[in-house]
Amino acid sequence: SFEYVLRARKYTHVYIPYFTCDVLLEPLQKLNIEYTFYDVDNKLEPIFDYNLLRKNEGFLLTNYFGIKSDYIRSTALLIKNLIVDNSQALFDAPIDGVDTFYSPRKFIGVADGGYLSTTLHLDLVFDDDHSWDRMTHLLKRADLNAEAGYSDFKENDAALERQPIRKMSALTSKILKSVDYNSIREIRRRNFDYLHRHLKSSNKIAIDIDFDTIPMIYPYRISNAIQVKKRLFENKIFCATYWPNVFEWCNEKDNAYQLANEIIPLPLDQRYTRNEMIAVLNALT
Repeated sequence: SFEYVLRARKYTHVYIPYFTCDVLLEPLQKLNIEYTFYDVDNKLEPIFDYNLLRKNEGFLLTNYFGIKSDYIRSTALLIKNLIVDNSQALFDAPIDGVDTFYSPRKFIGVADGGYLSTTLHLDLVFDDDHSWDRMTHLLKRADLNAEAGYSDFKENDAALERQPIRKMSALTSKILKSVDYNSIREIRRRNFDYLHRHLKSSNKIAIDIDFDTIPMIYPYRISNAIQVKKRLFENKIFCATYWPNVFEWCNEKDNAYQLANEIIPLPLDQRYTRNEMIAVLNALT
């Protein structure tokens, strides 16, 4: 989806955050488009002067953890060449006229596929993708456990690299159409509210979201995150690092480095009930 936008807009230069996944460099490098990193502040908002943007330059803005919707809506009024990364905000509606892409697999049990909202059309024909051979980690997780599917997940995730633009596979499309999204919204938001009610006083990130916002995870920022993550892992609560590549892209003086080091993405998705949220809180204390 990001590559589609870059091709359609014909940007010659793009600004991207340090605090993001390294997969976003792939289309930029593939198309030989220059890029410049920018840092973000403690509110997960760009440290950047939008007056510096030129007509042929794109600005990638990330809806971190699905909690920056209000900021993105206000920013969209300031600049015209905005690209919104809603990979972590599946339930956020796109803004009219703003290129926006989504990653359903971060919310739903699919191995691939994305959504793109754009006003531009590339006059190209794309082949259909196929997903059946990327589903093994999901099948093992369902039939065995998460640990059993982890090596398959890494292999299947790596298989998504250096792929051409394709149409979403029929398998992924059918799975996404079969999902009860209202139920997912309700469970995720209920779990988020429960965690936030207990953790907001100790969370270094001030979170203020409206009723319709459905986050991907609960971003809990604390100074001793490394030690706490170990304790969570010992209690079989796995929390990824968003994102390890940040430690290579910048240094300790950059705020993105500190964010990657201190944010614990606590799980809250639709597989979990109040009991699991209680277990998370117990493991934190």
